[in-house]
Amino acid sequence: MAIIDNAIYVDGVRTENPRSLSETFERMRERGGMGWIGLYRPSEQEIREVADEFGIHALVVEDALSGHQRAKLERYGEVLFMVLRPARYLDDVEEVEFGEVHVLVGPDFVVTIRHAESPDLGRVRRRLEADPALLAHGPEAVLYAILDEVVDEYTPVLAGLENDIDEIESQLFEEDTDATQRIYDLGREVIDFQRATQPLSGMLEALLRGSDKYHVSEELLRYLRDVLDHTLRVSDRATTFRTVLDNALTVESTIVARRQNEEMRRMTELSIRQNDEVKKISGWAAILFAPTLVGTIYGMNFDHMPELHWMLGYPMAVGLMIALGFGLYAAFKRKGWL
Repeated sequence: MAIIDNAIYVDGVRTENPRSLSETFERMRERGGMGWIGLYRPSEQEIREVADEFGIHALVVEDALSGHQRAKLERYGEVLFMVLRPARYLDDVEEVEFGEVHVLVGPDFVVTIRHAESPDLGRVRRRLEADPALLAHGPEAVLYAILDEVVDEYTPVLAGLENDIDEIESQLFEEDTDATQRIYDLGREVIDFQRATQPLSGMLEALLRGSDKYHVSEELLRYLRDVLDHTLRVSDRATTFRTVLDNALTVESTIVARRQNEEMRRMTELSIRQNDEVKKISGWAAILFAPTLVGTIYGMNFDHMPELHWMLGYPMAVGLMIALGFGLYAAFKRKGWL
């Protein structure tokens, strides 16, 4: 069954616990109280039953059935439709997990439709039931308490994001680390968080502007202004996180580029040293090749060779080998090969 909790309140006190939607509708009319129906992933039939009873617009029914809505506030006649995106931070994977809750507020009823585990609306209900004076303000008090719970749940998300951003800032200047992917992924989470939270300030301001028309009490307005103040602080911190991560990504890119330049410089220096070694090896090989060539020619043992039977042939050959060796050595030394 999609009904999580279902109650009728008179003057801020829980007086009835209907077992079905039809019984809720009947007792509400009899007692003249406020009905608060809590649904969790309801079926289409259950949503349409509620919509038919309270005269809820077909577009609201369509949104409530489809889910995956952006945070928004819309009014259809006397019915206020609000979509909220609660969040929690999964520190092990550094991701923000978003829930979704739809709130329908009428003159004498509140219907909450949750599409995820968060927020804990049971805690909201217990808090209000423990404060009948606040709950006596009617459906707007329930709306305020749900908004307050959702915004309060953003605080641990901000703490988790801030902790990981601090880790990234420490990681930036560590050797042999590349934080680029982590910075980018965390930046995407912050952007998604901003998309969920930024509309809230405009939604709350719209509620405050319409307070006179819908006769919202001054005490409740103070509570709503407090939630607006918290919401603005959440938005400011999220904006700060995004700026820090953008700067961190720039710094990381600079560090990576510097490391690449240093690596290129080391590779260039190594290549130059290798070239010097090759030059030395080539030079000595050429020096040794010259006398080897002379010796090889005169070692062929042919009968008819120039200077073969000449008495000065041997000294000439040795002198030629020495002269060629010294000549090549001098040439390579002058060119810096040796």
